[in-house]
Formats: sequence, C-alpha cells, structure tokens
Amino acid sequence: MTAATESIDLPLFIRGKVRDVYALEDKLLMVASDRISAFDVVLPTPIPDKGKVLNQISVFWFGQTKHIVKNHLISASVSEYPKHLHKYKDPLDGRSMLVTRTNKINIECVVRGYLSGSGWKEYQQNRKVCGVSLPEGLRESDRLPEPIFTPATKEEGGKHDENISFERMCGILGKDLSEQLRQISIKLYKFAADFVEPKGLILADTKFEFGLLETDGKNEIILIDECLTPDSSRFWEKTQYKVGSSPASFDKQFVRDFLESIKWGKTPPGPVLPPDIVSKTREKYLEAFTRISGLKLS
Repeated sequence: MTAATESIDLPLFIRGKVRDVYALEDKLLMVASDRISAFDVVLPTPIPDKGKVLNQISVFWFGQTKHIVKNHLISASVSEYPKHLHKYKDPLDGRSMLVTRTNKINIECVVRGYLSGSGWKEYQQNRKVCGVSLPEGLRESDRLPEPIFTPATKEEGGKHDENISFERMCGILGKDLSEQLRQISIKLYKFAADFVEPKGLILADTKFEFGLLETDGKNEIILIDECLTPDSSRFWEKTQYKVGSSPASFDKQFVRDFLESIKWGKTPPGPVLPPDIVSKTREKYLEAFTRISGLKLS
C-alpha cells in the first residue's frame, strides 16, 4: 500500500507494480501510486508525484488521440465519480481515473521508430526485430526507415514479457484483430512522434494496451491502461541524441544507474534509494510532463 491508496476501502481488482485498480461493476477506478520498479522489482522508496505525472500524462494523451481510437477514460475528475468515491478525494485527486471496463487483450502492442533497447540487442544477432527484417549496417539508436510493430506477450506474476513475431500474434488473436491493432498502434506512434518533435523530444518507442468492448453485438477496440507515459515510452532529448549510443530517457534512468553502481543482484528486496536519486528522478518525471503536455501538474 502507499499513502495514495491505503485509505481506500474498495474491492481491489488488481495491484500492479505502479497502479492499484479497483472494481466498480462495469467500471474500474485506476489509481497511480508513487511506487517505482526497476528490473521488475518494486523498490521500497517511492518517487513523490510520480503517480500524478503518469496519470495526468495518460489523461492528456487520451484526449489528444481519441480521433484515432476510442479509449477507456470516463473522467479524471473526482467530482464526476460516483458519490461514494467523493470521500476519497484527497488520495484520488490528480492520480486517478474512472474508466470503462473492457476485455483486456493480453498482447503489448509495441511500436519502434528507433533501434534501441531489446530491439537493438535482437538486431545484432540476426538483423531482425520480432521477425521484422531490417537493413544491414544499422547502429544503436538509428532511426528506422519506417516505424515497426513488434508485439510482446503480456506476462503476469513478475515474469518478463516476451517479444514475439506478428505471425505468432496472429496465431493468438487471429489475423483480422492483429492487423487492426498493428495499424492503430502505428498511427498512434506516428501522431505522438510528430506531436513531441517540435518540443525538442524524440519518441524512440512506445507500447500500447488495448481491450475489447462489446457494443451493439460487435467487439470494439479500446485503448486502455496508460498512454505514452515515460514508463511506457522511450522519450529522448533531441539535443542529446547521437547515433551509436543510448541517449538518456525521461524516466527512471537515475534509478537504474544507481542500482547498477551498487551491484545490486536485481532480486527482491530492492534497496532503499538515496534522497538525491529520488529528487533527480522526480525532477525528470515532472520535466517530461511539462515538456510533453505544456500543462502544470495538478
């Protein structure tokens, strides 16, 4: 539990590394905590305001992208929530959203515009990423000729997600649904990349999650969970971008670097973070929010 959620007495639907989700009949209440994870381990030290940043960036992007695909957001204003939730205004304000409950699709829809992270590692082995063949001679962080769709299985219980080919995704979900998800994901990525480019940012890659909502007897694809946050996306500072290296991203890089420096074994329990790492990480999340949205955190 965290300070943001410990006073909330509602049926818990699921507790993720960062978010606590509560069941409300056909709706869900998503609350973004200040918990931070690294190397798939939740650390004991929270990052103040991190949950608000993640929640409010998602709300911002849901508004910006609804012309591309519908999303699950109903409201992020506590005053518009059901009346029995109003007493939780303090822990919910700014870090929660009321959403439509959908049938979740257990595939992460990843789009990469640049060759980095696990994509770079895979490319070095066989010149492919998730079965997508790429040109010879690419270097780390190179911009790809076109954004590529590289799905992954959504694993629960602390297991690592597994990159898979589009063909395998089709075997899991069916070709029609897989093709729709690929097209929507690439449209979302291109829109967001174009949106942040004038702000001096590069969107290297991102992941989306979707659900299905039955409407008039048909299943409609709905964008769910978080959207284009520093936790689900790799944003780079354009002035620091250099091919052949891995630019710092607007997320928990300070935390990862610290954990690597102390030779932590990357197994629970995680170490306590020192105040300067907490402060620097908080500043990076806040900077990401301001740079992307142009808004002030509430």
